[in-house]
Amino acid sequence: MSTSPKTLKPESTLSGEPTIQVIERMFTLLDVLAQSEDAVSLKEISEKTGLHPSTAHRILNDLACGRLVERPQAGSYRLGLRLLELGNSVKARLNVRDSALPLMRELHKQIQQPVNLSVRQGDEIVYIERAYSERSGMQVVRAIGGRAPLHLTSVGKLFLAADESAGVHAYATRTGLRGNNKNSITQLTRLEQELSKCRASGIARDNEELELGVRCMAAGIYNDQGKLIAGLSISSPADRLSEDWVKRLQSTAEEISTSLGFRKIAGF
Repeated sequence: MSTSPKTLKPESTLSGEPTIQVIERMFTLLDVLAQSEDAVSLKEISEKTGLHPSTAHRILNDLACGRLVERPQAGSYRLGLRLLELGNSVKARLNVRDSALPLMRELHKQIQQPVNLSVRQGDEIVYIERAYSERSGMQVVRAIGGRAPLHLTSVGKLFLAADESAGVHAYATRTGLRGNNKNSITQLTRLEQELSKCRASGIARDNEELELGVRCMAAGIYNDQGKLIAGLSISSPADRLSEDWVKRLQSTAEEISTSLGFRKIAGF
């Protein structure tokens, strides 16, 4: 049997075909599994891809180690649940961005300061969208795609506040609560106090803890399951941040959450 793949290939990306052969073969194997609702035998996989059974078996076993593929029984394979987990993460991120952007732009028009949308990835937040203009008189500190530690940012504190106490302690142990400047929170007791305020008010703050001269306030965005999936924040020069913006920020975050299917329960 030929060891070269047949014409069944994944669609090209913007950068063209995969340049590493094993990656191309991995895509081809996943495509074959995606075409069947049931588990597919190694023999059938080999026939459809043109890969030698031993080659297909080796790659599939590696994919199984990463939970991208499952082996319901010896000699057969199907797509793994990790693909669903990854897909849901992408879906949530894209949906929240699409829903948030028009409302972010409207909020920016009202306050004339940068409005940011961020999500959590591990121990950091990632900025996925921003509404701003040169008229804000403030240089944008973090570009879209930029990252920052959870405990140094307003949105990051929202996510930490949503964690159980054990999760916050584990985060502190992993990261060491390293600071960026003299205002950074680097002690667990102080961080816990800050998170307690956040839980009580629904608003998290960054008082020049990430960047000197920049203050932020953030409110959470929730999906239809009531899960915190993103944070909406306002950044401003330290001496311009206005408490008058809090209600506008909360209202905008609530409107985005509602568009994602979130329904607030009375009394909570």
